[in-house]
Amino acid sequence: MRVEKALAAVPGVKAASVNLATARARVVLEEVETPSLTDSTIEAVRRAGYEAHRVLRDGTDQPKIDEMHAREATHLLRSLVIAMLLTCPVFILEMGAHLIPGMHHWIATTIGTQRSWLLQAALCTAVLAGPGRIFFVKGIPALWRLAPEMNSLVALGAGSAWLYSMVATFAPAWLPAGTRNVYFEAAAVIVTLILLGRMLEARAKGRTGAAISQLLKLQPREARRVRADGNAEDVAIDAVVAGDMLLIRPGERIPVDGVITEGEAYIDESMITGEPIPATRRRGDPVIGGTLNTTTSFNCRATHTGSDTALARIVRMVQDAQGAKLPIQALVDRVTAVFVPAVMAVSTLTFVVWLWLGPAPSLAYALVNAVAVMIIACPCAMGLATPTSIMVGTGRAAEIGVLFRQGESLQRLRDVGTVAFDKTGTLTMGKPVLTDIVVLNDEHDRVTLLSWAAAMQMHSEHPIAHAILEAAMQEGIALPAARDFVAVNGAGVSATVQGHAVLSGNLALMQSRDVAIATEDGRIGTWADEGKTPLYLAVDGRVAAIMAVSDPVKPSALSAIRALHRLGLKTVMITGDNARTARTVAARLGIDDVRAGVLPDGKVEAINALRAGGKALAFVGDGINDAPALAAADVGIAIGTGTDVAIESASVVLMSEDLHGVANAIGVSRATMTNIRENLFWAFAYNAALVPLAAGAFYPLFGILLSPMFAAGAMAFSSVFVVLNALRLKRYQPERRFE
Repeated sequence: MRVEKALAAVPGVKAASVNLATARARVVLEEVETPSLTDSTIEAVRRAGYEAHRVLRDGTDQPKIDEMHAREATHLLRSLVIAMLLTCPVFILEMGAHLIPGMHHWIATTIGTQRSWLLQAALCTAVLAGPGRIFFVKGIPALWRLAPEMNSLVALGAGSAWLYSMVATFAPAWLPAGTRNVYFEAAAVIVTLILLGRMLEARAKGRTGAAISQLLKLQPREARRVRADGNAEDVAIDAVVAGDMLLIRPGERIPVDGVITEGEAYIDESMITGEPIPATRRRGDPVIGGTLNTTTSFNCRATHTGSDTALARIVRMVQDAQGAKLPIQALVDRVTAVFVPAVMAVSTLTFVVWLWLGPAPSLAYALVNAVAVMIIACPCAMGLATPTSIMVGTGRAAEIGVLFRQGESLQRLRDVGTVAFDKTGTLTMGKPVLTDIVVLNDEHDRVTLLSWAAAMQMHSEHPIAHAILEAAMQEGIALPAARDFVAVNGAGVSATVQGHAVLSGNLALMQSRDVAIATEDGRIGTWADEGKTPLYLAVDGRVAAIMAVSDPVKPSALSAIRALHRLGLKTVMITGDNARTARTVAARLGIDDVRAGVLPDGKVEAINALRAGGKALAFVGDGINDAPALAAADVGIAIGTGTDVAIESASVVLMSEDLHGVANAIGVSRATMTNIRENLFWAFAYNAALVPLAAGAFYPLFGILLSPMFAAGAMAFSSVFVVLNALRLKRYQPERRFE
């Protein structure tokens, strides 16, 4: 929070957010970035008491970040070893008498009490000035800025014990009789145990960024580029530009995104999509950088390189999600902002009460209990509770093919009660086939009508248009030119072909153009019962033919819907298809509710109506016409194989067509939020239970006090517990298929 305030005060900075677990600050600028502005933000962070350097948005510097975490853990380990070597003699000299009978007498007669204290003073001072220096360097300046933090509590606690002991050793006359005791062992052990906790915490935190590191390892360092003369040469990956021809051999990873120009192969895309079965890719098919060619060689043309590749975009999405602050974090921030000052106030009150009402020697009791309060209440666990879980949860989600584009959706998805699906391209393959065409009069023959219908569809991007066009091409039918093309959103198309006004689309389109339809035609009902979509073709205001298009249901759809039902969720299909066909598909999949005949602009109204019950709603779609609905839903889930517009409108992206990803996304959300609640409960309950114990509240009844050494150990354990608990999310297993 101090870093955020420092950054926000820099002229030219619009907003700033800091993620403790990732050690990253994201700064939004009001103007174009300049070197001086970047230097100003870095300097502001340093004035706040932290080191800072710039990181890259494409994530390619993640190995440097990992190296930084490793150096931090190594430095803390070295400091811990030194602290332990210096602390052990102090602990033995002071506490040995409590553990070994007669040792106190042996020390008094052999070394002498005063010499023992002098030796402890030297060793303890070395601990605080050496390994423990970091607490004072960071904590004391924070006190002067009136912004005390965790290091401040450690510095005050250990420093108070050391200062009191130094007075007892070198100026005992300053202390009342009976209070001349030393607590060097408490000061040294406090620093040593907290260093142990931070070392374990640093090593565990280094593992939380493993997801990004594994993604970055997928990209090869070199590519085999094909020259104009047909020969191939190895070049650095940075030298590849869009348009270059590349040779991919068996067992090699594809260096950049591209399109196959020659050959075919089985591509293992599991590291990107989570799909375990290699996918067949042929000429004209796209391939993703970082995926593995498992079979034969092929040539591809580079389409996206550097920070524009799918892999780079995935890394950015994961980083953004890991750095997000969930709504629940706002409560933690507000509590933490006042927690340290409150702890200092409680510690001061503890000192005063024990000094006034405590038994002799009251000063010693007052000091020990005040230090114990200050140490036990360090809010390290509170600060780590949320960001570590987010980081591990979103990283694990990326590993199984689920990308959270917005971290907030991680919390919102937990509260979803209804999942609504688009039909075409989402529940179905999105590759419909023209199965039937019936000519209704003798004015035009079948070939002519199909050629006119296909001529219009050349200008449309809708999957049904592709089905009609593909049917005409397979029959080798020549297509005439179509003029005055108009696409009627969610209904069909119209155009002028060879002097005729041709209209192709659903029943609603025909009715809106006053085209008479024989609604009692039994073929329409039969097709609908078979899950086929009926279409009409009108020429010059009269129906000339009816067609049927079939779009196969995705193999994963049935078991994916069952998986959502096992999670206690209601499922809905929202489609522009006719009601009879939609109900047939829904019944086949076991979907609970159907909203049919809904135009694209009506999907938002349908979502709002479904959400009226109070529970949050997620919408799953893939096409351009799904973008408004994806944006309007509480959580928009886009199929990664869909359009860029749909992906940009969604807050969650599935990297494959497998609809089990929806259940996986919800499962990760629930697991992560449960993990956060466990962490927060531990952090708050721990402090609520142990602060009164450290303050000596139970002493009058049970004679129980908490030593500052045990307080330090408990505080260190709480932080390590929170991080290790968050790391359990790495073991989350995706939804298994139940066909």
